Parts: sequence; C-alpha cells; structure tokens
Amino acid sequence: MATATESQQLSNAILTFALETGFPEDINALPSVSEADLNPTITALDKAKVDIEAEIHTINEETKDDISSWVKNAKILQEDIIRSKTIANDIIRESEAPDVTGEAIQDAEEKAEFLNREVQYSQQMHSVLRRIQHVNQLLVEVEQASRERRVLDSLRLLEKSWTALDDVGVSKTTRVMKLLDLRAFELKSDIHQVFNHVWQTLVQVDTDSGKVAIYNTRQDEKMSLDDAVIGLKAYKEVDERMEQLWHNLDAAVVSPRMGATRSSIPGIKVEGDVLELAGSADSSAESLLSDLQQILVFIAQKLPTDLLRPLADIMMGDIILKLTRQWLNPAVPSGLQDLDKFQALVSKIKDFCQTLEHSGFTGLDQIQDWASKAPTIWLEKCRETSLDSVRVNLTSGIGQSKRVEKVERQMVSIAEGKELARAGAGAVADTNDWGEGWGDAWDDDKAGDANAPAPQANNQKQTPSGDDDDAADAWGWDDGEDANKGEDKKEEEKQPGERQSDEAANGDDGADAWGWGDNDDADGDVDQTTEAEKPTEAPDEDDGADAWGWGDDGDAPEPEAPAVPAPAAAARKRRQSKAKEETRELVFKETYSISSMPEPVLELIFSILEDGAALTRDESKYSLLASTAPGLFSLPTFVLALFRAISPHYYSSDAGGNMFLYNDAMYLAEKLSDFSLTWKQREDLTPRARSMLRIDNDVRTLKSFANRSYSNEMSLQKTILQDLLGGSQSLAQQDDKESSIEAGTARIRSVAATWDPILQRSVWSQAVGSLADSLAARLISDVLDMASIGQDEAFSIAQLIASATELDDLFIPSKLAGTAPVPDEVPTTAQYAPNWLRLKYLGEVLQSNLNEVKFLWCDSELSLYFTVEEVIDLIHASFEDNARTRETIKEIKAKEPLAR
Repeated sequence: MATATESQQLSNAILTFALETGFPEDINALPSVSEADLNPTITALDKAKVDIEAEIHTINEETKDDISSWVKNAKILQEDIIRSKTIANDIIRESEAPDVTGEAIQDAEEKAEFLNREVQYSQQMHSVLRRIQHVNQLLVEVEQASRERRVLDSLRLLEKSWTALDDVGVSKTTRVMKLLDLRAFELKSDIHQVFNHVWQTLVQVDTDSGKVAIYNTRQDEKMSLDDAVIGLKAYKEVDERMEQLWHNLDAAVVSPRMGATRSSIPGIKVEGDVLELAGSADSSAESLLSDLQQILVFIAQKLPTDLLRPLADIMMGDIILKLTRQWLNPAVPSGLQDLDKFQALVSKIKDFCQTLEHSGFTGLDQIQDWASKAPTIWLEKCRETSLDSVRVNLTSGIGQSKRVEKVERQMVSIAEGKELARAGAGAVADTNDWGEGWGDAWDDDKAGDANAPAPQANNQKQTPSGDDDDAADAWGWDDGEDANKGEDKKEEEKQPGERQSDEAANGDDGADAWGWGDNDDADGDVDQTTEAEKPTEAPDEDDGADAWGWGDDGDAPEPEAPAVPAPAAAARKRRQSKAKEETRELVFKETYSISSMPEPVLELIFSILEDGAALTRDESKYSLLASTAPGLFSLPTFVLALFRAISPHYYSSDAGGNMFLYNDAMYLAEKLSDFSLTWKQREDLTPRARSMLRIDNDVRTLKSFANRSYSNEMSLQKTILQDLLGGSQSLAQQDDKESSIEAGTARIRSVAATWDPILQRSVWSQAVGSLADSLAARLISDVLDMASIGQDEAFSIAQLIASATELDDLFIPSKLAGTAPVPDEVPTTAQYAPNWLRLKYLGEVLQSNLNEVKFLWCDSELSLYFTVEEVIDLIHASFEDNARTRETIKEIKAKEPLAR
C-alpha cells in the first residue's frame, strides 16, 4: 500500500513538472526512482499527452483559417532562422580560418545582407499581424456596441476600424483583408438597421391620420436627434432623409391644409412634440399663412440646424410655389372692393417672411418679391380680369340686340325752325317743342301745331326726263346749287363725315334720312349730346391696331365707309348770320341696334376709370396701390384694343355681324366721348385724375375701326354681288342674263332685309344704295363695252334694266321714314346710288329711235349723265351707219351738254 502511494506521488510530481514546470515543496519526501514503480507515471504522462494533443487539435481546427498562414510563415521563418544560424556558423568558421580569400568575403557579405532582409521581413510580418489583430479587436467591439444599441459608439469604432484597416499596409486583394473588409461592411449594415429604427422612433409621421411627432430623445433610446445628425452624415443620407421627411410632411399636414379646392379645410394644432390636423380653418390666405407659420416654426424648433437647412432647401420651393399660385394670386382683387383685405394680406406676408427668417429658414426671395411687387401684381390682375371679361363676353356671341337712339341737339332760330318745318323736320321733333314751346313764332300767319305732319317735299315722279325739286335747298346744304344734277362718272364712295353730292336729289327731304317722324319708342338709353356730332375724320392709321400689330392687310385699297348725315348744316349756316335772333333747341333722332357687347365693355371701362380716380383722391386709404393709378388709366386702351382685335372673328359668325360691329364701335366711341366731356367737368375729381384720362385717341381709333368694319362688309357684299352677276364675264356673253340680274337684285333685297333692323336709316340707305349703285355700274359698264347691239338685244337689255330698277321700292320715302304711304311718292334711290339715273337713261336710250335719242340729249337731261362720246358709241352700236345716223350724231355734237 505504501509503495502504491509513493508511486502516485512520484507520478504527480513528474506530471506537474511537465505541464506546469512546478516542483514539489518537499522533494525529499519523494521516493527514489529506482525504488518506485514508474508505470503509473508513464500512464499519466501518456494520458496528458493525448489530452494536450486533442486540445491542440481543437484549437487548430478553430483557428486554422486565421493562423494557417501564420504557422506556415512561422515554419518558414524557423527554417530561415536555422539556415541563417548555419550560414552564420559557416561565416564564423571561415573567418577564423587563415586562408580566407576575397571570394569568401564577398559571399559572406551577401549572406549577411540576405539575413538582414530576412530579419526586416520577419519584423514587418510581425507588425502586420499585430495590426490585423487590432482591426479584428475593433470589429469585435463594434459588434458589441451594436448589440447594446450604442449607435454612435459603434459608428465611431467602425470608423476607427476602417482607418486601422487602411493602415494595415497589405493589399486589399489578399484573403485576410477581404475577410476583414466584408465583416466591416456587414457590421455597417447591422448598425444602419439599428440607426433606422432609432430615427423612426424619434421622427414619426402618420400620413393617414395627419400627425407628425418629432422627439429630441426617447426614454428607451440612447441616441438623441442631435446625435442622429452624425449618423446621417456618416451614411451620407442627409439630403435623402430630408427629402423623404418633406414628402411625408407634405402628405400628412401641408397638402391637406393647402388644398384650395377642398370642401372643408382642416386646421393645425401643435402640442409639445406633436403637430397634427385638427378642427377646421377658413379658406382665407391669411389663415393659411398663420397655419403654415405654425408648421414651419414647429419644424425649425424640433430639428437641428444641420437638418433644417437641407430640409428648407427642398421644401420651401414647393410650399411657396403652391402658396403663390393657389392662394396668393387668386386672393388678389380685381378692383378696389376688397382692398383692405389685400393690404392686410400683404402685411401678413411680410410678417410671415420675417418670422421664418428668424427661425432659420432660407429661400423666401420669391414670396418676398411677391409682397414687394403687390401693386404691380394687383394691376396685372386688373388687366387680366378685364381682358378676360372682354374675351368671355365675345365668346358668348352677339347676344340679344338692343335699340338705341342717336340724338343730336341744335340751337336754331325762328327762321331756321320755319324752314326746317317746311322741310319736314317737325314731324320728329320732341313733343310740343315745335308748336307749344314756340307759340306763334314759327309762322306769322297761323299758329304752329306740334303734331301736324310736315309737308311732303317730294311730289314729282322720278323719271329720267322729269323736273326734280331739291329738298336740300330748304336746308341750305348746297347754297343754291342744283343738287339734283348728276355726274357723268361714277362717284367715289364717301368717307365718314362726307355727304353725298346728290344727297337730296329727286326731292328727298333730309328728315326722312334721319328717321324724323318715327314715333316708335326706343328700347334703350337715349344718347343726349349738347352739340351736333361733328363729321368724323378717319385717322391715317389705327393707332391701337398698330400698337398690337393687328389688321395689317398690306397695300389693299381703302374700303368704303358710311357717310354720316349732317341735317343741322343749315342751322349752323343760318346761326352765323342770325346770332342775335332768339333760338330754341331742336332735337334730331335716329334709332339703330347694338349687340349685347358694348354695355359690358363700357361698364368695365367706367369702373376701371372710377377706380383710378379713387386712387388719386385718397392716397392714405389706398397707399399700397396709389402708384398704379397711371396703369389703371391706360387699361381702357388695352381693353378696346383687345375688342378691336378679336371681335371681328366672333361677330362674323352672325348675319349682319359686321354691321353690328360697326354700330357697336360707333356706340362705344360716342359714349366714351360723352364720358370724356363729363369727366373733365366733374368737380369731385382731383386735377391729377382729370388730366390722366386720355381716351380721345381711343375714340378716334374706334371710329376708324367702325368704318373699316362697315367697309369690309360692303366689300364682301359687293364681291358676292359681282360673282352673282357673272364675275368677270360680261352680261353680253352670258346665256341666262335674266337669272344673273334676278340673283343680284335678290341678294340686295336679302342684305337690305338683314341690315334693316340693325343700321340707322341713313346708314342703311347709303349701304343698300351703294349695292344698288354697284349693280347699276356693272350693267352700264357691260352695255357700253358691247361693240354692237341688235334691236332684240337692246329690248332684252332694257328689260334687264327695268328689272334691276325695281329696287326703287326699297327707297320709298314713307317706307324709309316708317310712316303711312303717300300717293305718287318718288323713290330716293338716286340720292344714294349715283349711277341710278344714269342706268335709267341707258334703258331709255336702248328703247329709243334716233329722234328720241336726239331729244333726250338736246331737250332733256341725258347730257347730265352721259358724255357725248358715250352717246355716240351707243348710236354706232345700236343703229346702222347711214346719212340719217350721221346727221343725228352731228346734231348731238353741236348741242352743248347741260352744266353739271
């Protein structure tokens, strides 16, 4: 038993020494090796060896991927060390030998240099391995910090590991570097997931419920919002996160609050760290600015400065653009009616910008410019609204027409009144002005009767050979000259303000042309003027059209324009010689139709001018917009220019549209002229307001535009008429002359019927007369161009002429005046168609023999309408060339024509 114990003690002592290099405290207590049993010791050592080998194998398996290269390098290094020792021993031995040669020394030096390099390599390898170990240790610490949700610590350690990895000094393509880099990337992704979770905890946006919560810190999180900036910068996600935050904010609270088209607009509530939609808000721009200010100030207070700046760069552009387009621009009034609200809005915008700048926001230049340019924006809104109003009204078409009166008042003496009464003007004077007001002053022989009809001035028939009375003599228009005398050439079309040279021909009294005696009540307002309308002078060019670049038709000939009658011409002449005679007011009236367009345009212009006057009258009340007064006073010019530019397109779609346009433009010009006169006499206006009204040029331009509309319509109708008459083909060359003439006269009657409810009677007479004159001129021209005219052909042409002259029934005086028919009335066609009597005489000539032709020339009035050459040509074309014909021609040449 004692022996077994001694053997075990010996075994433990040897095993402890082998494993731990330890010795027993009392070595003398151990038995002698020779005396003890060594089998237990050998067995224990074998077992310890097996355990150590197993442990080494396990460690080797676990670390073989990391240290296999180290082991290999260590073995190589050990072999190199052994080899170096061998070489060193050889060098020492050779150096001690007495027969060392130079070659041996050189070889020794090379070996020594090699050994130095090997030592340096070994040292470098040792240093690299230490740095790799350091990187690995940092990555272990990064992983530990990430698990503990210490995001900033893990990011700092990760950044250190990246720096240490770069300092290893080994190519990134080596396997160990690839493994370390991959592990660092995986850790970065893990940290980003943790950071993303923390960010969503600090910044919460619920788009469905319209709620935004921004916390600086949370109880269960170790990272604050200020710390999050570091994380965003580390991951280079500042711009991306702020853009996403803006989209979420916009969807949750901004867009719902800025929805201008919503039926109900939610309000904004801020409580602590939470911003949310709550309640309702009014639809004013001021309320929106207040709520936006709450939203933006909340964001500025909750977000760090490093995050607010990039967020402001992204969001402010969108907010200001939407704010300007959907709220501020529509809030601009188009007049002075809501000016107080507009001024309050501008003031609110300025306060809004100051508050945001103080909170750290940038990018407010656009809205600040809007506030500083508010007067200009208001003026542009007025201009836009006004022009759009004109466009909208025009797109609705001519609309319901309206009858209006053109009234001209003249002061006339007693003698003039008697003369005008004889001429027929009394039939249309205001009730009782002629008889009761003047008493017996009109006629010394009998009392005046205000309601007595005027004597008919035209009692003779209109025939080529009849003696015509000149009603114009009663008016003193021609100063004793015979106004009934025709001309041998086609009279040029009259321009505004001119009178037809034969205006009162064939006994037509001037009263009929003005519609005197028409007792129908006018539907609209009566234009009251204080003096006779002066003849309109068409300007050389349309200033407004030139300014807009409209109406440039090249070098087209100037079309005709309607002649404006002047029935008070006699009164003007008489007044000059009878200035001291007692005078009374005489009223001339004529009705015509306008469309529904002039009244809205006039109301618009008058409203604009009144607003302009208000700006000059009370600068303290309208201090914000006082500088825009000149712009308002120039706005009517733009309104009228737009009317002139686009109205022809919309008027042309209606029958008689151009004539409506003529009436509307003249009505606008007349009303604007009256307004201008009244404006300059108003005492409630400031001198500045009176001097800033400049619509006289617009009035002249409107009249010129009206004349062009009339002229364009006349040119169009004459072109259609000429096409119906065969175009460029002469009547002599046409197979069906009767149909052409019938189509031409039917066209004139149709146009006359269309114009009848539109135009003034005087303008209607001239316009229809001009078409009739065009028909007459065409017939005359085609006949005079014929080389020969047979008897049957002459009779046929005379029939065509007779058919054409049936248009006389359009110009019956009673029909023109709207009164009861009078027996044996003489048509006044020749007054408006200079070629009419010329056409009738042509018909007489074609139906006459040589003696009758000679009579017409020598004893009648043929020479007033044809030249001797034209009559001789007709004789040559119609009669054979014989002695009798030559004698007739000789007598005609010998007879002096009548003075024209």
